[in-house]
Amino acid sequence: MWFTSIYLKTLREARIAILGWGVGIGLLIYAVLSAYPSLVETPQARASLVSLASSYNWLAEPVAVDTPGGYATFKYGFTILIIAIWPLIACSRLLRGEEERGSMDALLSLPRGRWRVALEKLAAIWTALLGMGLLIGLLSFAGGQHVNAGFSLADGLFFGLDVVLVAGVFGSIALLLSQFAQERGTASGVTGALLLIFIVIDMLHRVIPNTEWISRFSPVYYYNLSKPLIPSYGTNYGALVVLLALSLVLSGAALSLFALRDVGGTVPLPRWLRLPERSVRPEQALPVNAWSLRSVYTRSLGMILVPALWWTLGIAGFAAWVVVIVKQTEDKLSSIYQSSPLLKDLITKVGGNDVATNAALLSTLFILLPLLIMTFAVTQANRWSADEEDGLHEMVLATPQARLTVLLARFGALTTATVFMGLVTLAATSLSSLASGLTLDNGNLAAATLSIIPLGLLIAALGYLLAGWLRTAVDTGLLSFLLVIWFFITFVGPELNWPETTLKLSAFYYYGAPLIHGLPLGDTLGVLAVTVIALALASIRFMRKDIGR
Repeated sequence: MWFTSIYLKTLREARIAILGWGVGIGLLIYAVLSAYPSLVETPQARASLVSLASSYNWLAEPVAVDTPGGYATFKYGFTILIIAIWPLIACSRLLRGEEERGSMDALLSLPRGRWRVALEKLAAIWTALLGMGLLIGLLSFAGGQHVNAGFSLADGLFFGLDVVLVAGVFGSIALLLSQFAQERGTASGVTGALLLIFIVIDMLHRVIPNTEWISRFSPVYYYNLSKPLIPSYGTNYGALVVLLALSLVLSGAALSLFALRDVGGTVPLPRWLRLPERSVRPEQALPVNAWSLRSVYTRSLGMILVPALWWTLGIAGFAAWVVVIVKQTEDKLSSIYQSSPLLKDLITKVGGNDVATNAALLSTLFILLPLLIMTFAVTQANRWSADEEDGLHEMVLATPQARLTVLLARFGALTTATVFMGLVTLAATSLSSLASGLTLDNGNLAAATLSIIPLGLLIAALGYLLAGWLRTAVDTGLLSFLLVIWFFITFVGPELNWPETTLKLSAFYYYGAPLIHGLPLGDTLGVLAVTVIALALASIRFMRKDIGR
């Protein structure tokens, strides 16, 4: 049945992602709602919770945080935007991926027009997203019923709908950008960077007064206008319509461009965005002397260069922005403490002068850096698997290149890009701390930014290993599901008083709090050891398997 139409086949490829993301995010909200009563057992604990939320109002608007729905919305309403990773990757390869591996020609040779092929594929993506939203909504409602949160089933479903609509917007952006890019990796890389930029733009009006008009250019702003899990706030139906309209307009533009351009070609950029053309002599027309063709490693590096630069811009920019925000938060707290004689002894610690206080506040947000770089690694593991599925490995191996050399060269290029991201992030955060006046321990700052590198390599090595047995869609779905599970264990497990043995099952556990305690050398070496083992097993599997099976 699943192979009787393009729609069903595309939906079948998303089956693991539907369960992974839907159940994963839904259980996250369920667990947070269930854990809420234990956090507010006393009036003092409730007041402390409200005070803590107000100090992080730049991250999200603290609305009714002393209620189960308000607390869950404030704490994880921003973080669950990681669900946009799946449509971002899926839509960037929805059409462009078929063209890269040559299967689009076969699809269009059937009695089906371009519009029908593209619409069936896009409809499958939206069906998958709605399935995720349904699971998220049902599990959120179940968690609310468990603690008498006061919101209805409809509210839970609207919450799931809000999440998938904003995720769909970024999927539509990736689909549109894939019409201008020659490779799907470029489209996913640029969209990933735009996701981070739009998150920062949404934060802007909560940090700088009178800038809400700028935040309105971000889809995340309209996502945050609805808070269905808070009965006193509810759903902003106008915001949902805006998100739906954005998705329809962007997707419609992408499908229109696909219907008009050549298969395998790209839509020409406007003249003002094009790079100046250089005259090339006939003997230089073929890139025989290009640096990227000198070895498998340099070619692999050239392939990921553009998406890596975009991801670097997003990750480093986000880290630098967080430093500035923490400084402004401490300045606000300092002014509050000035007005209270009982709190004057805290003034010297809050305001950017106390290293320990700065590190404690910043460390709660730096845990997102490993998540971001691991997301980049998922996209690159997806690319390795897709290249085999598209027959590109066969072309490389047809030259006198050993299989082990090809795999290690590709992983070496990914390692180079990941190290570059860590170094640029370190430079950006150091400059940001100097410019804002936030005092940090330079050694711990270096540990916090550079220790994200092993975690990125770990998820990439696992992706290479899974690619030895699984197809691209299943491989990416399992990696994404693994990230969700790790995220769930690390961020929700402590609130549920899970034992440390369970917390150690998450890779995020081994990142620790390097801004406070320095580099966890033993844990970092352990992560690297697991990475080497996974890469060795992936190499053995790749050398022994039939290519494409």
